[in-house]
Amino acid sequence: AGQSLLRTPDLGPAEEPVELYYNFARLAPRLQEEDYTIDDRTRAIGLTQSGISNMERWAKIGNLYDPENYHLVHYIENALTAHVLKKRDKDYVVRDGEVVIVDEFTGRLQYGRRWSDGLHQSVEAKEGMKVQRESVTYATITLQNYFRLYEKLAGMTGTAATEAEEFYKIYRLDVVVIPTNQPMIRTDFTDVIFKTEQGKWNAAAIEIKELYQQGRPVLVGTTSIENSEKLSELLKRSSVPHQVLNAKLHEPESQVIAQAGRPHAVTVATNMAGRGTDIVLGGNPAGLDLDPDEWQRDHDLVISLGGLHVIGTEHHEARRVDNQLRGRCGRQGDPGSSRFYSSLEDDLMQRFGGERIKGIMSLVGLGDDMPIENRIVTKSLTSAQVKVEGHHFESRKHLLEYDDVLNNQRQIAYTERRKALGDAELKGTILSMVNQEIKSVMARHLPAKNIENWNPEGFLEELSTVFSPPTEMKDPEVLASISRGEIETNLEQYARDLYAAREERMGSDDMRTLERLLMLRTVDVHWVHHLTAMDNLRQGIGLHAVGQRDPLVMYKTEGSRMFQALLERIHHDIVHSFYNVTLSKSQSENGTVSRAKTSAMAAASGRQREAVAVGVRKTGRNEACPCGSGKKYKRCHGAT
Repeated sequence: AGQSLLRTPDLGPAEEPVELYYNFARLAPRLQEEDYTIDDRTRAIGLTQSGISNMERWAKIGNLYDPENYHLVHYIENALTAHVLKKRDKDYVVRDGEVVIVDEFTGRLQYGRRWSDGLHQSVEAKEGMKVQRESVTYATITLQNYFRLYEKLAGMTGTAATEAEEFYKIYRLDVVVIPTNQPMIRTDFTDVIFKTEQGKWNAAAIEIKELYQQGRPVLVGTTSIENSEKLSELLKRSSVPHQVLNAKLHEPESQVIAQAGRPHAVTVATNMAGRGTDIVLGGNPAGLDLDPDEWQRDHDLVISLGGLHVIGTEHHEARRVDNQLRGRCGRQGDPGSSRFYSSLEDDLMQRFGGERIKGIMSLVGLGDDMPIENRIVTKSLTSAQVKVEGHHFESRKHLLEYDDVLNNQRQIAYTERRKALGDAELKGTILSMVNQEIKSVMARHLPAKNIENWNPEGFLEELSTVFSPPTEMKDPEVLASISRGEIETNLEQYARDLYAAREERMGSDDMRTLERLLMLRTVDVHWVHHLTAMDNLRQGIGLHAVGQRDPLVMYKTEGSRMFQALLERIHHDIVHSFYNVTLSKSQSENGTVSRAKTSAMAAASGRQREAVAVGVRKTGRNEACPCGSGKKYKRCHGAT
């Protein structure tokens, strides 16, 4: 699957205009092949100069890359990706009014999973469906770091050997190959390669019909729902009875697979078919209304014919998936055979040298239905798969290196959340934050080494955003006559007294509820904004390579600075909210903090805001940045 699916985020709704998705979904099909380029390795898509000119003319935009229009590039590229690269019944299906992703490796529907960064919305617009609101990431973790959370990690699979390097480099796990229980007697025939895709399908259908007439069971593997339906149509025309098994027709999966080894059985399936199951030659006796002698005759007949024959109609990008398909036959010492049919128009061949081999076939005069059965060509296919696997491994490794930076921050943020969720005493934590804030305010307005530069008025004004100063300190002239150490000591004691008074007035249980909810909401709201900012940073950090700087090092440096700013904002908001929020009786029972309406907080930030946010909304580009800097979001964290 795409790299965006390697991450498993918790998603929440965000406000985003849907008209742009529909508008560009209508314009994308008008672009010609010369209007865009597709990177063979990364499958990234981009506009050429002619494509830019066309889009500017159709959308009535002066300059697409003007700062005011630059956000439109994202919509255009998503619309183009949805139109060109995301194919219906291959990458997704439309089910019950929803676009449901089809997993590339298992062939199964991924309900509840959505492509990120607006791509899913672009596919919905392409299909003329209601565009769901774009999502805000509440939490994210790569699968690698998720698995690393376990103290012990182990597993067993028949196809791990081809990925042994990745298992060791990522998880420090060795792969040990255990010999089969019975000797392997399966025959894996050399690939048959055709010049055109249609020639491949015709030849596969002919072989399937011949094997059906012999009575030998056949399992045919396809790479997509679309291809399984295409082959099914060919078999219907050839009068070959068969079963189709894909993400659209998956309800009878267990029954179909159980009987896929019966004489004359033909099963056409995507790579969801019976992964990891034994197909019993002669059929599964438990599901057949046959006496033992009759089943034994069927069993012996299938064995005499050579067992189950597996046909692969296209190589997958990963050898592991090919091996899983081959592994449906020849299990537990049974006979069996497998053969892959390929064409030079298959995706894998197109991306890795198919045109060159196609030229050679044309040169020697081979027709569309004339196959090549050559180990050198088969070896080149395997080599292409190794390249793709290496590329995907590097992508996952690269993604993990960046996520390791966020993972360290995630652990700190979640430690704070666990404190609030658990039974930890928060009084000391909050008072420590208050004391730190007092020191910070003093450092700004009452510098220790510059007494003549003291600003008592500014100090009292900023202190009042935390709590109302004690009576004896409200007069700037009186304050100026007190030593700095005495001011700090008195204010820290005053903060503790205020805390104790609030606790006595509210009650111990309500005070604990207030502390926990205040910390939870503050951490959650700022963490969501931080994830968005880090994602924006991640997307643009690669440009540092132009200046001969390592993007990963720059990401670590800038990410660390942003995280420190995050912690400061969290502490700032908790301190400036704690003495100003209230907890009503109904809210105490429901576990929610009331909205604080304090002029003191407005003076601190230059705008009226809630002490505790009650919802998460995507910040508009021209709105004030939620970090409290006073800048527009697009000029502050929205620009990273």
